[in-house]
Amino acid sequence: MPTAHINGVTLNYTIDNEESGGETVVLVNGLADDLESWGFQIPALVEAGFRVLRFDNRGIGKSERPAGPYTSRMMADDAKALVDHLGFEDFHLMGVSMGGMISQEYALAYPGDLRSVTLACTYGKADAFCQTMFAMWADIAKTIDVPFVMRDVALWAFTGPFFSERPQDAAEFAAAMASLDMSVEAYLSQLNVIQQHDALGRVGQIKVPTFVLAGEEDILIPVRLSRQLHEAVPGSRWGTVPGGHACLWETPDPFNAAFVDFVRSLSR
Repeated sequence: MPTAHINGVTLNYTIDNEESGGETVVLVNGLADDLESWGFQIPALVEAGFRVLRFDNRGIGKSERPAGPYTSRMMADDAKALVDHLGFEDFHLMGVSMGGMISQEYALAYPGDLRSVTLACTYGKADAFCQTMFAMWADIAKTIDVPFVMRDVALWAFTGPFFSERPQDAAEFAAAMASLDMSVEAYLSQLNVIQQHDALGRVGQIKVPTFVLAGEEDILIPVRLSRQLHEAVPGSRWGTVPGGHACLWETPDPFNAAFVDFVRSLSR
């Protein structure tokens, strides 16, 4: 896959459906997720005619892993430098979880680049529950290792029926998370993003069309926090889909349909 050296860091990226004459979608990953995490979305987005840019954030995948901590604004600046390097503009931005926090900062700092922004399974500011959970993840990572943390995250990310009705899929996801290639230092650097992100008092300044999307049974980032974000962005659209925090993997068809419908609604 190609790379780009921007903002003092080399980022790994790929472009799907590059020759498409359709609109462009830029995807921003969550904590400890690389660009392959969009595997359940790419076929649907390509079928819809979009050109799709996805990339490994600093600290994960095949991108460089400079010393942290990182912030949501820092990583929004990485995304901006990458799209500028590629000559992309007037695109739809979607971020999930940590990627949604990065996308908030992007929409605030660089609104002229965007046709829309979708903020999925995310918040404007963490509450005490989330901060307590994140602090525990940090302690586990430092005491044991990152793969052990990710086994715990899998329990929070999916719904109960997913484990009982799709045990093979659950086992595959758990195995993938347990084999994650990420150092403790890189993990803590990305974890800092979701611990320190605080845009709730500023997202009212977002002027581009905004879609806030949540998994109906998300217990990792509670749905009430996503709704709080929606209520803080004037004119934003609200939507939910079946599943939990990992609804983009657990129930990809309704997740993809909700996003594609939103984007297409802007052209109607």
